[in-house]
Parts: sequence; C-alpha cells; structure tokens
Amino acid sequence: MKSPFRASLLLSASASVLLGLGHVASAQTPPPGAEGTTTLPKIEVIEPKHAQPPRRPKKRVVTTRRAAPPPAAPAPTEAQVVTSTNEKFDAARQNVVAPVGANAHRVNHQAIEAMPQGADAPIDKVLLQFPGVTQDSAASGELHVRNEHANVQYRINGIMLPDGVGAFGQILDTGIVGSLALLTGALPAQFGFRTAGVVDIQTKADAFNNAGKVGVYGGSHGTITPSFEYGGTVGQTQYFVSGRYFQSSVGIENPTPSYNAIHDNTSQEKGFLYLSTVIDPTSRLTYMGGVSNSTYQIPNNPGQTPNFTAFGTSDFDSSKLNERQTEFNQFNVVAYQKSFEDIDMQLSYFNRYSQLHFYPDTVGDLVFNGVASDVYRQSFVNGIQEDTAWRVGYAHTLRFGFSVSSERSLVNNFSTILPLVDPTDPSAGTIDAPYSIFDSNAKTGWLIGTYLQDEWRITNQLTLNAGLRFDQMYQYVDANQLSPRINLTWKPYDGTAFHAGYARNFTPPTQVIAAPVNLALVQGSSQQPEINKSSPVLPERSHVFDVGVDQKIYAIPGLEVGVDGYYKIARDLLDDGQFGAAYVLTGFNYDRGENVGVELKAKYTNGNFSAYGNVAWARQIATNVVSNQYLFEQDELNYIATHYIYTDHAQTWTASAGASYLWNGTRFSASMIYGSGLRSGFANTDHLPGYTQVNLGLSHDFNIVAPNKPTTIRFDVVNLFDTIYQIRDGSGIGVFAPQYGPRRGFYVGISQKL
Repeated sequence: MKSPFRASLLLSASASVLLGLGHVASAQTPPPGAEGTTTLPKIEVIEPKHAQPPRRPKKRVVTTRRAAPPPAAPAPTEAQVVTSTNEKFDAARQNVVAPVGANAHRVNHQAIEAMPQGADAPIDKVLLQFPGVTQDSAASGELHVRNEHANVQYRINGIMLPDGVGAFGQILDTGIVGSLALLTGALPAQFGFRTAGVVDIQTKADAFNNAGKVGVYGGSHGTITPSFEYGGTVGQTQYFVSGRYFQSSVGIENPTPSYNAIHDNTSQEKGFLYLSTVIDPTSRLTYMGGVSNSTYQIPNNPGQTPNFTAFGTSDFDSSKLNERQTEFNQFNVVAYQKSFEDIDMQLSYFNRYSQLHFYPDTVGDLVFNGVASDVYRQSFVNGIQEDTAWRVGYAHTLRFGFSVSSERSLVNNFSTILPLVDPTDPSAGTIDAPYSIFDSNAKTGWLIGTYLQDEWRITNQLTLNAGLRFDQMYQYVDANQLSPRINLTWKPYDGTAFHAGYARNFTPPTQVIAAPVNLALVQGSSQQPEINKSSPVLPERSHVFDVGVDQKIYAIPGLEVGVDGYYKIARDLLDDGQFGAAYVLTGFNYDRGENVGVELKAKYTNGNFSAYGNVAWARQIATNVVSNQYLFEQDELNYIATHYIYTDHAQTWTASAGASYLWNGTRFSASMIYGSGLRSGFANTDHLPGYTQVNLGLSHDFNIVAPNKPTTIRFDVVNLFDTIYQIRDGSGIGVFAPQYGPRRGFYVGISQKL
C-alpha cells in the first residue's frame, strides 16, 4: 500500500506534467465507500488560454507636414495709419506742456455726455461741477475759480487763447471737447499771465472716422439749439468741423424772480474747424479756428423809479427799455509740431479778434441813470508761442519756451449826459439839456513771457519740478517780474499721491478793461464822480502756496478721494466790475489781498454707475483801492482803506455733486450745485442767501438707422425744484443790477450719428 505522502507527491507531479503539457486529464474518482482506497481531492484542470502574440504595429510612413500659417493680418488702412501717427503726436504734445505738480481735475467727452444736458450744456456750466468753481451772473464773468475774478486762461491743445472783450459769450463749444481739465494751485512755469486756473481743452481724438452727428435740442424759455459735427480723414489730413445755433428768451439772467424775463432774447452762432496734416513721421501741421457771433437784449426790471428829466421826459416805464449788446469773437491757430529722438516741440502762431458793442436806450437810460453810453470795444491780438520738452536721460526732462503777443485795442465811449445845476453841488440836480461827449482810447500793447524748468525724477516715487519764468508787459503800464516756481510730487504707495508747490505769479490786467478815462469830459455833469482820481490799473503780483493729496480707497474699489489747500498773498490784487448800465467791465486794484481755501473731492465708479462730489471753503479779502478810484463813492473808499473787506465774488461755501447710471441702454443722470451766497451791501459787508439747484437727465440710444449709428434721445430738467434764488441783488462793489438763477426748464434733444 502506497503511503499518503508518496501518493501526494505523485499526484502533484502528475498535475504539473498535465499542466505543463497542456493536455486535459480526467481524474478518476473511486466509487464511494470503496475499501482500501484513498479519497483524493477533486482536481479540476482548466485549459489555459493561449496568449495571442503581440500585434505588430502598423508601419506608418511619417511625412513632414508644415503647419498652416495663421491668416495674415489685414494691412492697416491709410486712415488707420494716419490715426496712429496722430495719436503719437497727441501724446508728444501732452508731454510738452505736462502740468507737473499742478492740481488737476479732468473729465472726458463721455463724462460730459453723462451729465444732464450733455454736450448741449455750455462749458461754463460743466466747469461748475469742478471743485472750487463758483457760479456768477453773465455780466460778472459767469464763474470764478477759487474766489478769483477772471484770471482764468483757456488753452486748446496746449495753446493759450488771448483774452477777449466779451462779457457774455463763450467762443468755444462743448461739442468739440475730447477732454476738459481745470488746472489750479501752484502752476508750473509754462503757465503765465492768467493763473487762478487753466481750462485745458483737448479736442476730440476719435472724430476722424468719416462720421458725424446732427441734432436739435430745445424746450422751455423758447430755447432751440440745432447743431452738427463731422470729421474724417483724406490722405494724410484729418479734419473736424462743427457748428451750433442757440436761441432763447433768457439770454442773460433775469433781474426779477418771474418765470419769464422781459426783453431778454438772444441768438448765438458758433463754428469750429480743425485740420491736421502729417508732413512726415516726425512732424505735423495743425490749424484750428473758431468763430462766435451773438446778440443780446438787456433784460428789463419793471417798476423802477425815474431819477432825471431828459428830452422833456421825466416818467418812463422801465419795462419798455430797449438796451442791446452784440459780441463777435474769432480766433485762428496754426501749430507746427516736431518730435525727434528725445525732443518734442510745438511752435504756434495765433490771433484773436474780439468786438463788443453796447447800444443804450438814450432817453430811458438818461431818465433812470443820468447817462446813456454807447460803448464799443475792440481787440486784435497776434502772437507766437513755442514750447519744448527735452528728455535728458531717465531722470530729467527740461521744458522751455516763450510767448510774444501784440494787442491793438480800441475803447470808445459815446455818452449823452445832463449838465448839473451847480457843479459844486451835485445834489442840486440837473438841467434838461442833454449833450454828448466822446472818449476814445487806442493802444498797442505787448506781453512777453519765457520760462525754463526741469522735471527731476529723483526716485520712482518722488519728482521735483522747478523752474523760472520771466514776464514783461508794455501796456498802459510797463512792468516785469522774474517768478520762481517749484512743485514736489510724492507717490509713496500705489494709489497715493501727495503734491506741494509754490509759485510767484505776475498777472497783467486785460488791456481793454485797464483803458484810462478822461474825467475832465464829465466835470459839471450828471456823470461827475465824487472822487476825481483815476490812477492806472496795475499788474497783480502774488505768492501762491498749495498742498494736497489724492488717495484711492482700495477697501471700496472704484472710490477716490482728495483734499487740497491753498494760500495766496497778493499786492495790487486785480478786480473788476460793472459800474454802469452798460454790460462791460472796468478794472481796478486793491493794494493788498489774501485768498485762502480748502477743497474736498470724491468720485466713485462701479460698472455702469458713477458719482462725484466736491465741497470747498474759501475766503478772499482785500484792502485799500489804489487805481480807478473814481468808480467808488468817498465813504466806501474810506472804509476800504482802513478795513479788509470781502471781494464781491467771494463765496464762503461752494459744493457740487452728480451721479450717472446706465441701465439697459438708458442713462439716468443728476447734478447739483450749492452756493452760500456772493457778497452784497455796502463795501461787500453782507452776502446773499444760500441756494441749491438740482438738475436731472435721461438719455437712450436707439438703433433706428443702423447698429453703429445710434439715434440718441435725451430729456433734461434744469432746476428740478424750481428754486428761486438770487445770484446778485444789485448791491456790492461793481454790481449794477440784480440777477436770478434759472427757473425750472424742461428740454428735449434728438441727435443722429451719421
């Protein structure tokens, strides 16, 4: 009998052989219960699967294919090449006159369109939304920057426009604006003469694609404003032309609180032409020209009491007066621009012709004022301006230039006056024997300015801009001054910018408002002044200090805030005012003046929503009148000689705010202005009540003609709450008549892109 161990080995060996040979073996199992046999475990052998031999990979013949080249970009059109070249010249021009260290507040054309009235709002109304800009009447210059009277220069594409003689009209139209900036503070050396603020206008840069716009806007107070603009490219030349007509029954501020003014119609026409030709890749020639022609009725204030008898008339209805004024302005600029290596320069020739004519109501003016003056003013300016920027390595940019202008001015006053009963006692009355006098002044004057400054980038965060400016005037007074300017800009962190600066300024008076008068002609008449002294109007000399900071608030994305403070001390502080029925200004000087203020500003942008707000506190005071003393009465002059008084255009608090939201193609907008009131009363010792004016706007683009040529319809409300407020009440230094703010008006506009 075989042992179990041996049997196991044999079975194992047999199984291995069977598996190794790959044959099927059937294990025989003895019948159950058989004696003398050993029961073995059932072994089931599964035939192994024969592995398939690996497939040989298919032989592929690799052929080298070249990747298809990307489609070639279409060659730029000639117009696109010209546009690109002009954009480079625009950037170079901005570098030439960069206002390094100045306090700048800037809006573009899109931001203007987002305001109530959009591009149909005059430029001065847009400027009222800037920090520190105060509203005034048209007769007093429309607005004031940092409580200064006038002393604002307008620049278009970096070229300074000479002063005009007009009192009301603005030669520039909002529709031409690509961007609008107000520069204030301690201005760098390239900005001279008018230094309270620089209104820096850059013309549209996207208006040369052979397209344009026509529109009409109008509504309350008989307002109608058709306008057009068109721009294109022909060869190497870009062109843009625009025109606007304005008609209203409220041409000048209403002297009464009534809704409708009496005898206040106006019609105004404006035109603008821009031409730019690329001479070669490094030079460009540009022409700009503008014209405005305006007629105004002088509004009447009914119920006035006659004071004199003239031509047998001692009773006259003041609502029947017929005073009128016309204004005409024209300017031309030819600018040659050159950029090569590290130098950018612009050489410009400019001229401006300006004319004003006031027509009195001879009988009516004599009855109420004792004088009827036919006033004619004319000015023709020719000049040259050159500005250069030279990048001397990485750290320094030298800027230098000059301007020379010649002005031929003419001031004629043809007045009808009444003789005094007793020349030694004006209170004794007048005689009804009108007679005429003629006073004329013609003058050719010169203004010359030159400057040199260095913008030194000390580090990536710190920039010092220092320079010198020299100005010379040859007018009714000859004078000059060397003026240092210095500004420091520090950007310690991303989104934080500090600036501080000092400027010595020299401000000549406008030649036409400084014209002397012949007081001998009016002795013994109703125009005989209480003070027979008319010292010449002098240039203003001042020191200006300015410091401020702008900060992006990253905790609230889209929010930017800023604060700016300034202090000015002046000798021979310039001022002017309306001293008579004619809506013309006459200048004078205070011996000393001080101007101090603080401005707060904020703006916020989040997607389709934007908002801004500005608040300013300011105070301007002055003492001792030292020129054209005949404009004042003796008691007032004595008071000013011993007291610091507020200037008539000083306003303590000024604020503005606005918001805009684009929802499903419809833009909703609002704006407001606040003023605590201009000065009034004897020697400006009082002030008018404060006021707030709120405006609303609504606009929508409709794709009626074509998707890329929208039809825009807008609706605006000016003075939403119909607030009745006075800008002037007829009192104060250099204020002749009351003026009220606009009453509520509803306006509708439609424009079509061509």
